This record gives sequence, structure tokens and C-alpha cells, in this order.
Amino acid sequence: MAILLLAALIALGLLHVWPPLALGRHDAPWRRWVGQFADTDGWARLVLTLLPWLAPCVLIQWLLGRLPFGDLLHLLFDVLVLLYAFGPRPFEADLDALLGATDPASRELLAQRLAMPGETLRWQAQDVCKAAVFAALRRRFGVLLWFFVLGPCGALLYRLAQALGRDGTLALDSATALAARRLANALDWLPAQLMVFTLALVGHWDAVLGAWRRWRQGTLPGDWYRRDPDFLGAAACADIHVEIEAGDGYAEELADPRLELLRLRAALHRALLAWLSVVALMVLGGWIA
Repeated sequence: MAILLLAALIALGLLHVWPPLALGRHDAPWRRWVGQFADTDGWARLVLTLLPWLAPCVLIQWLLGRLPFGDLLHLLFDVLVLLYAFGPRPFEADLDALLGATDPASRELLAQRLAMPGETLRWQAQDVCKAAVFAALRRRFGVLLWFFVLGPCGALLYRLAQALGRDGTLALDSATALAARRLANALDWLPAQLMVFTLALVGHWDAVLGAWRRWRQGTLPGDWYRRDPDFLGAAACADIHVEIEAGDGYAEELADPRLELLRLRAALHRALLAWLSVVALMVLGGWIA
């Protein structure tokens, strides 16, 4: 766990210094690979697409553990996988660029960077707020959770599952697209739930959990993999609205999505710090024990 925490801190630090490290520069080979299995469909095609990427990751982990300086090699490998998994775009840099935009045309263009490929995002406070928190989930929190639970293979699985399940520009048949979407939703469920709890802890408990409970009232068994984790967007927006109502300039902030994004960015930074602090305490507890 200590190596995983160190790798996460190094990867996050590198992205802070040089955000282009998270850019998906080699997207064409991935799209060609996805198209190789057009003669199959459904879960079979999904497994055939993912397994050749995940199996080498498992093998490399096994080999590194048997080489001299294995811990150092593990650390380097973990950082490389994380830099890829944190893509396909640098989340913080995209959010900062949007916050710095001054004209409407630039805002509309930069806002699309928070959406998944193939999605269209309107420049409205609630839509932009939800897109930002989902981008944080899929480019930071979800990757980190599965990385800490399953190692680099977990981070890689999450990244590829999100690409298959949510990239509307990929040429997938309907059965495979449905299977990929369900896998992406299933992998989103746990980190999204933990994000809600964390936002409640670092923000406004009643507002966040109230929005989560209202979502729960309309759920059915199996919704955790059939539906997107919409409760996360509702909870984040509820937290920001309570903070806006408690401050000055209420009407002005409701009319300007950038001011909501500023508050959301601060909340997400607090949540990320909370996650890393919990993992650090677990590492320290292991050392003391």
C-alpha cells in the first residue's frame, strides 16, 4: 500500500507540473484494436477487447516482483499506468482553462473538454457542475479507488471500461455498447458512493445526503449497473447551492457557472485530500502494527 500511495502522489504531482502527460496521444491504435472484434458482440467482444490489455499488466506485475530492485520497478510501472489511467485529458488543467475563459465562445468550447467524447455540454450552471464532478470521478477518484484496491490492473480496467462504455464515438454494436455501459456503471458505483460520503464530510452534510436519499427513493434493484451514478451530480450540485445561498452575491453566482465551478473545485480538492489522508493513515497503521 505504501508503494501505491507513493505512486499516486508522484503521478498527481507530475500532472500538476506537466498536465499534457494525461493527454491521450495514441488514440488511433486503441480504436483500431476495438474494431478488430466486429464479428463478435456483447460480453464476448468486451472480454476479447479488454483481456489482451489486462493480462500483460498482470504478467508485468508478477515479473517485476521477482527482479532485483522490484519495489522501485513496481513504483515506476504504477506511475506509468496511473498517468495513462488519469486520461484521456488532464482534469485540473481543463477545469482551470474553463475557469479562465472570458468570452462565451471559449467557454462553450472548453466546457466540452469536461464531457465524454460524443457528448454535448451546454453552458448552464447545473449541466457544467455535473459534468465537472463526473470528470473528477472518471479521471481521478474512480481511478484512484480501483488503483488502491486492485493495483495498476484495477486502474487500467477502470480506464478502459470507461472508454468503452462512455465514448460515443467508438463503433460498437448495440449489445457490446450495452455490456460496456453496464461494466462502466458497475465500476463507477463504489467510488461515486464514496465521493458522496466524502463531499458530505468536507461540505454540507444535510444537503449532500438529502440529495442522495432523494435519488435512492426512485431506485430499483440492479440500477447500480443499469444507470449512471446520477446521485453524485445531484449531491455535488446540492452542496454547492447551499454554500452559495450562505454567502454573498447569491443571484450573481447562480447566473455565472464559473463561480459554481470555483466552489466545486475547492470541494473536490478537499475530497481528494481526504482520500489520500485516509490511505496515508492506513499505511502508517500498517507500519505501527
